[in-house]
Amino acid sequence: MSEPTKYRKRPVTIEAMQYKTPQVAGDIADWIEENGGEVSLDLLTDVLSIETLEGSMLARPGDYIIRGVQGEFYPCKPDIFEATYERADDA
Repeated sequence: MSEPTKYRKRPVTIEAMQYKTPQVAGDIADWIEENGGEVSLDLLTDVLSIETLEGSMLARPGDYIIRGVQGEFYPCKPDIFEATYERADDA
């Protein structure tokens, strides 16, 4: 019978911005677009729609927006982000 193998995530440095308030949505959108990503903002709901490698994903205030190791963008819920990432020494 096959057993699962344990793996550890490699230590990599990523870039991220927290979508704290709707006022920073423009800064996040600029950052994504300046780096080749696609994003749109629904002004009625304050929801960012980000094109990811898996399709369109939604980000709401409080979520983190991550630029991954391949330059891709995707949203991450704050609890998952804080459990997975720590601030880099060179930040």
